[in-house]
Amino acid sequence: MANHKSAIKRIRQSEARKLRNRYYAKTMRNAVRDLRKMTDKAAAIEQHKKVSSMLDKLARKNTISKNKASNLKSKLALYINKLG
Repeated sequence: MANHKSAIKRIRQSEARKLRNRYYAKTMRNAVRDLRKMTDKAAAIEQHKKVSSMLDKLARKNTISKNKASNLKSKLALYINKLG
């Protein structure tokens, strides 16, 4: 167990951040999954804007890496372009 006040605070902070990051990462995964299920191109394009924004925000906050965000965005764009 931690002996210093600062160490106890650090444990509290890291636990709160971990929970927050898990929530946002799970929300992002669900959004990507929902977008991949779409078959209507117009709706998928509209949803892609929201998902891209979400990915950029998470990459900015280091919840996910910027490369992962970039890879997901490009793969989703390819998927949307293939829709008829």
